Amino acid sequence: MTAASRDSRATLIGFGAILLWALLALFTAASGGVPPFQLAAITFLIGGALGCARFLVRPDLARALRQPFHVWLLGVGGLFGYHALYFTALRLAPPAEAGLINYLWPLLIVLFSAWLPGATGLRLGHVAGALMGLAGVGILFAGRDIGFGTDALPGYAASLAAAFVWAGYSVLSARVGTVPTEAVAGFCLATGLLSLLCHLVFETSVWPQEASAWASIVLLGLGPVGAAFYLRDIGCKRGDVRLLGVAAYAAPVLSTLILVATGYAPVRPALALSCLLIVAGALFAVRASRTA
Repeated sequence: MTAASRDSRATLIGFGAILLWALLALFTAASGGVPPFQLAAITFLIGGALGCARFLVRPDLARALRQPFHVWLLGVGGLFGYHALYFTALRLAPPAEAGLINYLWPLLIVLFSAWLPGATGLRLGHVAGALMGLAGVGILFAGRDIGFGTDALPGYAASLAAAFVWAGYSVLSARVGTVPTEAVAGFCLATGLLSLLCHLVFETSVWPQEASAWASIVLLGLGPVGAAFYLRDIGCKRGDVRLLGVAAYAAPVLSTLILVATGYAPVRPALALSCLLIVAGALFAVRASRTA
């Protein structure tokens, strides 16, 4: 298998994470009124356990987790740091505005990738594709009575910081490509424990009363907050980070389509234009990657 084919396969695997993230809103909505840090604690512990299950057939857990401090700082800082900042943003700012600012992270991934070792530099197609994707997300949020008031500035700052943390984590993961993906299990478990601590300090526990809510939480931990991070790790370390960054704009659109199909959100005309812009942006990025 050539290096190019390996990169293409890893990029496709990274796309799997984006598809799983599209289920995040659905499973979260169906999980009931569980507080954010409590939900993060449960789902990240499930996601970490999912990674540890692999060691039942390949007992090399100690070796995979025996990583330098800077690797642990990157992994736990990326996962926990992002979610802590984003949850803070949702507490201090309206969800629509916080979400729109947060979705700068795919564009930041594209821009930051220019500093990766061996990078051929950004091409116009990558930047144009990322901007088209951002415009598509902006249209998706349009009509939700968005207004950036000064009273929510701390929340906007936290959301922007979350975007930088996630973009930095994604790109810097490529610089530690020799770290096995199995180590992500340790990062998830540590993130789950830190989230549990935050829950105990800042929140009051609320437990689901219905079996369907528990099923959604388990699926959330197995998929969008579990398998997705392992797939993302493979994609960022061995695939085309720039293309994955642009493709990430598909997640909110797919998420909205799923919410519409399941009755959690109404059909809105802006959805079609948003889809068109994001698909066009992805095609721009694909063409730029092929000519790089």
